[in-house]
Amino acid sequence: MSETLETKSGRSLAFSFGDPEPVLSNRLTDYLGVFLDIGGAYYRPPVDLTGLADLMNANAYHGPILHFKANMVAKWFVRRPLLDTVSLRRLALDYAVFGNAYPQLFFNRLGKLVRIGWQPAISMRATKDPAVFVKLRSTADPGYATQNYLEFRPGEVLQLKEYDVKQGIYGVPQYLGGIQSVLLSEDSTLFRRKFFLNGAHMGYILVTTDAGLDPETAEQIEKKVRESKGPGNFRSLYLNIPRSSNKEPVQVIPVGQFGSKDEYQAIKDVTQEEMLIMHRCYPGLVPALPANVGGFGDLEKSMRVYYEMEVTAMQQVFLALNEMLGVPAVQFREPDWKQAA
Repeated sequence: MSETLETKSGRSLAFSFGDPEPVLSNRLTDYLGVFLDIGGAYYRPPVDLTGLADLMNANAYHGPILHFKANMVAKWFVRRPLLDTVSLRRLALDYAVFGNAYPQLFFNRLGKLVRIGWQPAISMRATKDPAVFVKLRSTADPGYATQNYLEFRPGEVLQLKEYDVKQGIYGVPQYLGGIQSVLLSEDSTLFRRKFFLNGAHMGYILVTTDAGLDPETAEQIEKKVRESKGPGNFRSLYLNIPRSSNKEPVQVIPVGQFGSKDEYQAIKDVTQEEMLIMHRCYPGLVPALPANVGGFGDLEKSMRVYYEMEVTAMQQVFLALNEMLGVPAVQFREPDWKQAA
């Protein structure tokens, strides 16, 4: 875009390049409520599950902490004949990410339970019958042409869910209220990358105050500015003012200074703290650098507190399977802190 301004003292030229870009454009996790699908076969989740899955890769903390919580559930798990460690960890990760986990029961010909498997929570849906669940099929599935979901037998799939005070059909993850911090961290990183791609020297106003500057010379300056401008978040503006009291004939006014105006580090520090708080995770237990020389203190004590306050509560979710099935399918051992030390 270019613009020409006429003044009484002479001809002034002004050029600007680039368009502003929206930053906050993620609306993947709005709470939508629970409604039946158009066909009436199953209920739609209140939160976009694909959005929650995509959110795991938004920044360096959110996804790894979810994996860390699943690891903590599996760390003290005692492998049983009915449930192996791999299935338990998958269930734990689904529960941490989506607030729902779906154990699948396998029976022999005599009707005896022989194994507990796992179905991915991102594809599972609840139906009008609380004992029946369906799994959405992929478009690559041969059966998709006739029906876009696979229905399980009553009682074949169970549901472990985080309680939601708004409805009782699906669970929602506890971190839902902190999603804006996750997105802000992602947006600030993307903005920073665009700044570097754009060039730290760009994002300025170039002002000349020379009455003898002819239009051809102005066009050459415009061309040079245009060629040096890379894709990014800032506009660059060129102004030629024929007559001015300014003693300097050429002046560069930066509008995107990195040092004094950029709040990138402050944003990253705040969002990191908020993500640790929303997950109730101690900084020393995740790969975070200490902000002070003293570090994070005694990590073993932090681990003990985290175990008592968080891990045991996460284990209770899966110990509930024993009551639901009437058999000891899940067992956790007590940590040996003396041996760990």
